[in-house]
Formats: sequence, C-alpha cells, structure tokens
Amino acid sequence: MLSSRVPAPTSISQPAQKFLRNAPAITARPMDLPALDKRRRDTHAFYAPAGYKLLGELGGTADEVTLGAVRVQRITPKNATATNVILYLFGGGYVQGSPDEDLEITAQLADLTAQRIYAPHYALAPEKPFPAALDDALAAYRALAAEQGAANITVMGESAGAGLALLTMLAASRAGLPMPRKLVLLSPWSDLAKTGDTLTTLEGCDPSLHYEMTLEPAAKAFAAGRDLTSPDVSPLYADYPKSFPKTLITTGTRDLFLSDCARLSTKMRAAGIDCELRVWEGMWHVFEYYTELPEAQASLAEIARFITGPG
Repeated sequence: MLSSRVPAPTSISQPAQKFLRNAPAITARPMDLPALDKRRRDTHAFYAPAGYKLLGELGGTADEVTLGAVRVQRITPKNATATNVILYLFGGGYVQGSPDEDLEITAQLADLTAQRIYAPHYALAPEKPFPAALDDALAAYRALAAEQGAANITVMGESAGAGLALLTMLAASRAGLPMPRKLVLLSPWSDLAKTGDTLTTLEGCDPSLHYEMTLEPAAKAFAAGRDLTSPDVSPLYADYPKSFPKTLITTGTRDLFLSDCARLSTKMRAAGIDCELRVWEGMWHVFEYYTELPEAQASLAEIARFITGPG
C-alpha cells in the first residue's frame, strides 16, 4: 500500500486540492482472474451510473452499434448537427474499463462538439492480450472511415486507450489507410516500461498510479511476453510518418506519464507532425475524468475547440 503523498499545491483550484487530500491510498492490483473480474464489476458499478446520469442531464443518448464486427457504444448529443465524428478508446490499463465508465468524458465532449462519438468495446487482457485490442480498434477505425470518411474523424483516447489510439494509427498507416482529421491523447500510456523520468520523480504525487503496483502487472498482461520497450506494445518507440494527423496531448505536472508525454511530443514533432503538448499545473493522470474540477472543465473545453477548429 502506498500512503505517503506530496501535499496538494495551493496553485490549483480548491476542488482539486480537496481531491488530492482525500484520494485513497494506492494498493496493489493483482492480475489473477477472480480478483480482476471483481475489480471490473466494482469499477463499472461505481462509475457507469454517474456517466449515464450526466448523459441524460445533457440530453444525449447512447446505443450499441457494430463497426467491423466490433461492438461499439454510439453517443449522440442532443445537438448533433456536425458531419464529423469521434472514435474514442477508453482507458483502464488494457485489463479493465469500458465505454460506460468513460461517459463522464464522452458525454460532455459529444455535447461540446455536437459530434457523435463511437467507443469500441475492445478486447481486454489477460484473457485476450496483444494484438486483440489493436485488432478490434483497427477494425472499428477501418469501418468508420469507410462509413464516414477518414477526413471527418477525430481519433481520441485516454491512458491505455490513448496508447491504443497511437498503435491503431501506426497500424492504419502501415496498411495504407487514410489518416483521420485529428488525434487527441489524454495522458497517453506510450511506454509500458519504467524508463520515463517522472515514473520515479513523481511517485507519491499522482493519486491514481504507481508503476510496480498498478502499471507493471497490467503491462505484462497486455504484452504477453513481449519486451515492454517493443514498438508493438509501446508506441513511444515506433517510427512516425509525417502523414500523421494534427495531434493534441494533455497531461499535468503530477501525471506519472508526464515525461513519456514530453518524449512522445518531441518525437512526433521531430517527425514533422503538428503536435501540441498541454501541461496543466498540479494535475494528475487523466484529470479530465473528474468533471467537478474547474481544470477538467477548462481542458475539455480546449479539447473541444481543438476538435472543432480548423484542420
């Protein structure tokens, strides 16, 4: 159990300070299936109802459709007028999570952008390790691009879902598929190995992550024996084509993945990609999920402007 914490800074909002003060201690997350199944059920039961409540308050709806034989949650905002759409890949370390649990973000983004959001139920490890999640995400993107046109799609993800978004776009490029209009990455898990500086220097600062207790077991379950620095599973180490879409990366000064986000943005810019890195003071891993925070609302509004703005 990790109980030591760096005190909340006074430079952030009162709700954010309160969140950091009250965050529970991080505990180990075993990967044995009985424990993992319980964690999946408990997490879904805790987060999904609030997401559906928010979706209803915003006047949006959610239904299930199929893209490329992959089950997908489709979120339609009340003001859906745009021809553009968003393909959203949920977070959860490749071992848990679902579109239901990310409605706190997707319901708001759909409303802010007036765009429908398609969130695939991609395969989870350890039952279905790499490349199952990538196969699902790529199949969904291929089908959505054929249906809507790649130039009308923003691909987006959070945490492991953002890493999967990168893997999907790299695979799409290798397959000769057209690139989407834009790419948005919230605290992307781009390096599954413990090589980034802030995985060590920010230990105790991020209220949600710890490498040995929460990240390494999930990384090994997803990689299924592959080297964690292989570009197959860690897109930070991939070669990026200049044709990659305009990209926005968000992170925070307490995000355990801060240095990975910095290295990723540097690598993408060096490849000639239009990539912007936004670092939020005092914020932690995927802080946008906690929509009661003024910083989360400000970031989501900025992301919506990026998505709807000129290409």
